[in-house]
Amino acid sequence: MPVRSGWLSPDGQTREDTRLVPLGALTPTSPVGTRSGVLPGSYTGQFRMAGFTLTGIANTMRATVSPGRAVIQAPDSPSAVSARGAYPIALTEYVTVTFDNGDAQYGRIDLVVVRVYDDAYDGSGRTEAVIEVIKGTPAATPAAPTTPDLALPLYEVLVQANASTGANAIVWGTALTGRRTATVGVGGILPVSTDSSIGSYPGQYRDLDGQLQRWTGTAWTNYPVLPTWQDWTPAWTTASGTATPSYGNAALSCRYLKSGTTVHLNFSIQFGSTTNFGSGATTSDNWRFALPVTAATVQPIVGFAELGATNSARNVSRIYLATTGTFELGVSTGRVDATAIVNPYYGSVDALSPWTWVSGYAIRGTATYEAAA
Repeated sequence: MPVRSGWLSPDGQTREDTRLVPLGALTPTSPVGTRSGVLPGSYTGQFRMAGFTLTGIANTMRATVSPGRAVIQAPDSPSAVSARGAYPIALTEYVTVTFDNGDAQYGRIDLVVVRVYDDAYDGSGRTEAVIEVIKGTPAATPAAPTTPDLALPLYEVLVQANASTGANAIVWGTALTGRRTATVGVGGILPVSTDSSIGSYPGQYRDLDGQLQRWTGTAWTNYPVLPTWQDWTPAWTTASGTATPSYGNAALSCRYLKSGTTVHLNFSIQFGSTTNFGSGATTSDNWRFALPVTAATVQPIVGFAELGATNSARNVSRIYLATTGTFELGVSTGRVDATAIVNPYYGSVDALSPWTWVSGYAIRGTATYEAAA
């Protein structure tokens, strides 16, 4: 028999059986239960699962199922723990399956499964594992039949109306829908494509079509957790604590990203008609902007910003961390039009430096710094 199952035959288990069936701890679904599925792998390493691949034979109602290994878990639940355990399966040769001719009026969906019969539990008079076709019911909108107990679905096969050997045989190019699911050793990364099963334990990993995911205990989440850009509105104050400004109807676009302890930020602030630059401000009231994430330490330079009044009235400022929670802007260049500025090269930006700020002027910058945690 090309389909073998370990720990099933009442007449004993051969050495070949022992070598061929997948023994060991596989993906758990409960303290004593195992996830049913096909063991992944292929000869070339190009495919997730080569085992139990169904290939239709052109112009016929037949198909072949390729060798592979699988595990089928007996029904198991918290209220009725199965004493039967999991049945390891090995298909060692190609097997041919045959589909009945199509209905005269409607199409149907057949289900190809690998199935275990165990007379000690099901009274079937059979003690074997087989590849089997479960015939569906013809209908205007056909549905796949229910998977029997102790069976692992492999493929759904659409058998069109009037299908028969010859020119009207099953259209293999569009007839197949894969139903195989994988199982791996405990701690292994489970390859899946459309699997909706919950995880077995927090910290379990799976590969969803190339995206590594981790089970949190309640949901599958992408791993590693990829940092995403977030909006932030920097509180606007002064170093002196007086002449506090406010944005009013300024146009703000400020975003940041935190990856580990590295923070990247960029910001654009274009002042509006109701922006208040600070009542009674002097050149001692240096502007301060709140960081999105607390910094590890103060830094003399973390980035640069463009101070823009008009196309000609522009210069560059150095972004420095005045405190672990705020940054200030130090004027670093002269104006592009060579006009003298109030505090050239060394002054900090305030309501009067490097010019008197009005509606329409803007500050746009980018910085990177180390977060406290």
